[in-house]
Amino acid sequence: MNEHKITVEAEKLTIGYNRGSVRITVAQGIDGSLSGGELTCLLGPNGAGKSTLLRTITGYQPPLEGNIMLFGKPLSAYTPLQISRSIGVVLTERIAVQDMTARQVVATGRSPYTGFWGRLSSTDKEIVENAMKVIGIAGLAQKPVSDLSDGERQKTMIAKALAQQTPVVFLDEPTAFLDYPSKVDTMELLRNLAHERDMTIFMSTHDIGLALEICDRVWLMDSEGNVTIGTPAEFIRNGILEKILKFAPAGC
Repeated sequence: MNEHKITVEAEKLTIGYNRGSVRITVAQGIDGSLSGGELTCLLGPNGAGKSTLLRTITGYQPPLEGNIMLFGKPLSAYTPLQISRSIGVVLTERIAVQDMTARQVVATGRSPYTGFWGRLSSTDKEIVENAMKVIGIAGLAQKPVSDLSDGERQKTMIAKALAQQTPVVFLDEPTAFLDYPSKVDTMELLRNLAHERDMTIFMSTHDIGLALEICDRVWLMDSEGNVTIGTPAEFIRNGILEKILKFAPAGC
């Protein structure tokens, strides 16, 4: 694979929580980077801290120590608006907008440019329509979210992130609730978006086999808070695959 430009870096990152005077460390000493044009999968057992890591590198919660760099600049130096125009986030939680159509949900991805109640310009509308077309849900535009299948909902949220036009997208378990064919379809879609649009896409998943088959790079968090980074081929060649499979029945 060609060398890609680094977009996100974790430098000696310690993640966790401060609860009153008590500091709870989830993982520490994390050094790693994400690059444009790559789909990176975050693997690890339940409770390892995958969600905490995602929340931290997206700016949803501050790190306990260390830095997160976005395009060579500390994430803490960005304004919320700047972050919303740089990072798109797709969460696992089911969207609670049952009275909206798929198109209306996708259109909310334009809010960093129009404001939440802002009117869409002709350019905004074109971007929304194109995002739905690229993700393959143009035929669902008028369908109420309440009538969408789990797979259709996930694609709607991915289209929303695409309409947001951010170079970096983070996804928390985007294949949760999906049947196997939909899992494959979603992960291949994300890989294609990364490759074809030079996007940085980082997703957590429990689907180990698919991750190793489809993603370009893997971040593996173990139950001790250590993070190992490499390509699927490197994981297999160095025996790290066996480490992954050991915890697979319990939590992945």
